[in-house]
Amino acid sequence: MFAKTRLALMIGCITGGMNVSVLAQETSTTDDTVVVTSQMQSGATKLETPDIETPQAVSIVTRQQYEEQGATSVRQAVSYTPGVYSNQIGASNRFDYIVLRGFSDGSLDNVYLDGLKLMGDTNSHSSLVIDPWFLDSVEVVRGPASVLYGRSSPGGIVALNSRKPSFDPGGEVKLFAGNNNQRGAAFDVTGPVDDNDRVAARLTGMTRYADSQFDPLKEQRYAIAPSLTWRITDQTRLELMAYLHRDPEGGSHSGLPYEGTVTSHAGRKISNTFFEGEDDYDNYDRRENMVGYNVEHAFDSGWSVRQKLRYLHTNVNLNQVYAAGWLNDTELNRGYSGSDESLSAITLDNQIDGSVDTGIINHRLLFGVDYQRRSNNVTASYGSFPAIDAFNPVYGADPLSISVYSREKHKLEQTGIYLQDQMSLDRWRLTLGGRHDRVKITNINTINDTRDTLDQNHFSSRAALMYLFDSGFAPYVSYSTAFTPTSFTDEYGKILQPMKGKQWEAGLKFQPEGSQTMYSASLYRINQENIATKVEPTDPYRSIGEIESEGVELEAVGQLTESLRLQAAYTYNDIRYKKSSVEEQGKRAVYAPRNQASAWLSYDVKTGLFNGLTVGSGVRYVNGITSDRQNMHTLPSYTLVDLAVGYDLSHVGLKGMSAQLNVNNLADKRYVAACNSLSYCYFGAERSIVGSVSWAF
Repeated sequence: MFAKTRLALMIGCITGGMNVSVLAQETSTTDDTVVVTSQMQSGATKLETPDIETPQAVSIVTRQQYEEQGATSVRQAVSYTPGVYSNQIGASNRFDYIVLRGFSDGSLDNVYLDGLKLMGDTNSHSSLVIDPWFLDSVEVVRGPASVLYGRSSPGGIVALNSRKPSFDPGGEVKLFAGNNNQRGAAFDVTGPVDDNDRVAARLTGMTRYADSQFDPLKEQRYAIAPSLTWRITDQTRLELMAYLHRDPEGGSHSGLPYEGTVTSHAGRKISNTFFEGEDDYDNYDRRENMVGYNVEHAFDSGWSVRQKLRYLHTNVNLNQVYAAGWLNDTELNRGYSGSDESLSAITLDNQIDGSVDTGIINHRLLFGVDYQRRSNNVTASYGSFPAIDAFNPVYGADPLSISVYSREKHKLEQTGIYLQDQMSLDRWRLTLGGRHDRVKITNINTINDTRDTLDQNHFSSRAALMYLFDSGFAPYVSYSTAFTPTSFTDEYGKILQPMKGKQWEAGLKFQPEGSQTMYSASLYRINQENIATKVEPTDPYRSIGEIESEGVELEAVGQLTESLRLQAAYTYNDIRYKKSSVEEQGKRAVYAPRNQASAWLSYDVKTGLFNGLTVGSGVRYVNGITSDRQNMHTLPSYTLVDLAVGYDLSHVGLKGMSAQLNVNNLADKRYVAACNSLSYCYFGAERSIVGSVSWAF
């Protein structure tokens, strides 16, 4: 334990100069005062709704689960979740690509933090990440969520829940190291600041370094997050947060041709550690700064009002030398891409919720007004480099040419009004929701002196019906729509029309009485119009007619016995271009496995010589990824095995200490994770071995 005054001094040094004024009536407090506490809201409903009563496919990955599995990114944390493909760019750890129900167009724009969207710009290199060390849980909501959030992918959203200040003092320090020169440290400390338990603070930080799989590129990260909770009165609570994140080295993000990676080229295959760039010209530097607050007041009537706000500013600098197809039997052509970006954004969500009765029906009502604004200044360059031998590379080349081709400003503004009614009649649950959005997107190119604006209104809806049986079974059926505008432009610089989707879903959930184990099954069909797509990463976008995704998802998560835990999932997904050009009509989309299966078993030894030992192992199977839009080639299936061994060192007299070893891709399997086309395929991550020691106090 530690003194409250020591924590107060620590937080004061960091948050000094911050002045927050809130109009609230002062109330005297004592040590036994009962005050309102913060409850985690469901990403599917924006309210405190139990999973068993949520008529939508939802998976919650706890901190214990993803830490045991050794996840160092959000995409790794959800890799054992149904409906999710998290290996879109293979071994690259630069971004959190999370493909939901086959929709890769939203894989970089479907992440929310504490209910507010991470306002990156997918029409640039300013896509943002949150390190999982700062999170308490990750919730995957599958299927459209536009009725509550506005613009979003029809495949679903990923809702991150950050670690909040606690009035129970404690903390943790962690050190880790592994192969590929992996090393780092992390800490977390929290507790009350005053003697009346009215103010609590938390300070969390970490640093991580590693040689990437594609030496000499590195991965480097520093991040810190101070936060504070103030119980202003028994019914009013204010939360303040900041998140400061630096990635001076962003590793690799390059693809190589299908010939030479999946199949042989001139009788040879490229090494899965081959680096095709130039160390002096390859780097990715990202800086993220976020500050925000959440203020909430609960009335005596049972109604509540809350406001969430977050401001974000980022700077990104990219320089990349990439492969551009084979020149001959041994050499690859090379191009250059550069970008200098500065992004600012603000998100705001105002909510009112409460319950009313109309006869025998109870209505849990939620009314909200939210606002988003983002502006990103982008200076982009392109060029070319001499070819490189893929089998005997020689580095040190200088560019043949580099020139600025674009100076752009990408602006977005969204205002939404939404209403949700969760009705209860005995064991029936009926959810109805509607939302109106106005979205304005503007692209300005100062070099060409061009400007294009998209200004549209859209209505999103959802209806869902569920019945709760005494036995613990809960079947449901739902209909929902999605609205996905983007700032992507076609070959003429015109912003594409928004993508619009609709989904039918039927499902069954089962939670045995008195158990924390959840079993679920869902069957869905999603249709989306005006799909934004392109053949090669360097091509302009184009809009096609319609894509259809159909699938089945199964999941089992919970404690099977006192010592044995299970996390298992199966996904079948068939996503095809239903209305498109002749060459794509009826073809399956890339980045979308047809079959995925995974299982993680963890066993705690509680008696005998090995008391305190935890052993966990997982298997991930992926099948049926098409590697080109004409579906002429399918990637080989792959199976990956992960292993974790932990030990509670308090059993040998070291109180609060524990050790853990994680090995991912235990067999060091060489495989290609996915392809954008036959020109750009991405190697999967090689074996990773990391050992860590933690001290909890």
